[in-house]
Amino acid sequence: MSEELKLVIFDCDGTLVDSQAMIIEAMQRAFLANCISVPDRNSIRSIIGLSLEDAVKRLAGGRIPVSTDVMCNAYKAAYLKLREEDEAREPLYSGARKFLEYLNERDDVLLGVATGKSRRGVDVLFEREELHGFFTTIQTADTSPSKPDPHMIERAMAETGARRAHTYMIGDTSFDIEMAVNARVAALGVSWGYHTTGELNQAGAHGVADKFSDLEDMMPGIFRKEAEST
Repeated sequence: MSEELKLVIFDCDGTLVDSQAMIIEAMQRAFLANCISVPDRNSIRSIIGLSLEDAVKRLAGGRIPVSTDVMCNAYKAAYLKLREEDEAREPLYSGARKFLEYLNERDDVLLGVATGKSRRGVDVLFEREELHGFFTTIQTADTSPSKPDPHMIERAMAETGARRAHTYMIGDTSFDIEMAVNARVAALGVSWGYHTTGELNQAGAHGVADKFSDLEDMMPGIFRKEAEST
């Protein structure tokens, strides 16, 4: 495999897809169903990106009168119910498909996903949006430790043969950025997700994009050659 091959890994919730409303309502329903004080919207926004188990533990502050499994199952049931009611509440962000299509057409780029979602959740989303053929490697919370552990990125690199110097992680939370820093790959933030630009920069982002096209300037290893040839 050529050493020039680039691997671009995307987070899912808050980066490719706007699932904020679904996540917040499902989490609030899960807490309500178990008679636990319901966390506010900002508290839930702050944990989006973590694995479900870690997110529940952080929100409950270690004071869960039921098992974590019970809470996780309540969240999953609520999320599925909300999706059945209105699946349009989980749309792709503007510009996401166009950017993915462009990268997917390049011979020197492979695409990956590293997300706190379950593989089932990713499959449902990608089936609906017809995205399955875009990604060579998909890392989820089912088979990896929660972010910011670097395991997802390291496994994606192992599966594709990409080198650290040619691997980019794109995400909207400090957990994504910290995971990339821990994996020693390029850490690129996006401002349209769930953590602020300040939080992303503090976590170690090499740059923060305000729109998908801004990412081109942050990935010169991919786009410089094309610019020089025009």
